[in-house]
Amino acid sequence: MHESTTPATPYEVLGVSSAATMDDLRRAYRRRLRETHPDTGGEAIAFHSVQVAWSLIGTPEDRASFDSAHVRSPGGVASEPTGSASTGSSPFGPSSDMGAASARTTDSEPTARSYGHPGGWNREEYFALMREWVGRGAKMENPYDAAMVRSAPREIRHLLADAVAEEDTARTLSNLGIAYTNWHDVVSDIAPPGPEQKIDHVVLGPTGLFALLSEDWGGSLQVRKGEIVSDMLGIGERPIASLVRRVKSLGKGAKVKFTAYAIIVPDGTTAESLAVVGRERGVPTVVVQKSRLHELLELGLPGTSRLGADEIFSVRERLQRNIRFI
Repeated sequence: MHESTTPATPYEVLGVSSAATMDDLRRAYRRRLRETHPDTGGEAIAFHSVQVAWSLIGTPEDRASFDSAHVRSPGGVASEPTGSASTGSSPFGPSSDMGAASARTTDSEPTARSYGHPGGWNREEYFALMREWVGRGAKMENPYDAAMVRSAPREIRHLLADAVAEEDTARTLSNLGIAYTNWHDVVSDIAPPGPEQKIDHVVLGPTGLFALLSEDWGGSLQVRKGEIVSDMLGIGERPIASLVRRVKSLGKGAKVKFTAYAIIVPDGTTAESLAVVGRERGVPTVVVQKSRLHELLELGLPGTSRLGADEIFSVRERLQRNIRFI
């Protein structure tokens, strides 16, 4: 695309002027996605460049951050700000993620764009309940002391285990590639507020739109009649039914249809490492062990359709307008 040794700016990658309106940018982004998509004869490198460009200037906030971090010559070519050094993290120079873990180009594949704080709500609840259990005013030098955690009530131990599980899942999701977007600790409209209201992860990519719960009950699990059962679960706890209820609320508000609902569990805790255990109005419900999560999201489920670039863009826009964090 560029013969100059100067890296292309995101505007140049999208084929628009730096003075283009946001509507012009959106139209250019969609056009360039179609032109560069590998499924339509484009090149993967060019496709990724388009995605990176959009991650830097695709919202008014990101665009303002990018523009303010670059000094433009009279010819409109972006250059490094005076007194700054390039980090090499992007073909367009340094960028600000405005609170999001934005995709950045490195020597390897760009990573997925992520929003929210995985495990954050669970850790806050863990600290609050642990402090209450130890006793207000009592000294708690190390809230992660192994002996203290083991002696804590199940509810408190489970909060910490789930926080760690969510953080592990987030690391896997971040490596999916720039075609994917992840939202963590998403709140649904289910009442009352609390763990039954939270969707741990929402993932959008070419293989579909997935809603995920990261769980660790500390023991073996079985699946009966489309639901997880175990002596390790709390009384009346129905993880799959609860996840479906939360996701339906989000899907209705954002006017999006999910491809699958999935519960992520530690390796070795279920008989099968990846299994479709039921369907809710045609949408598969899945139990997947942690080591096969990347495979599930990268390859998708048999029989489900892949999303085109325009559809991904449309769904992402609706989710961005509707998703809130707990």
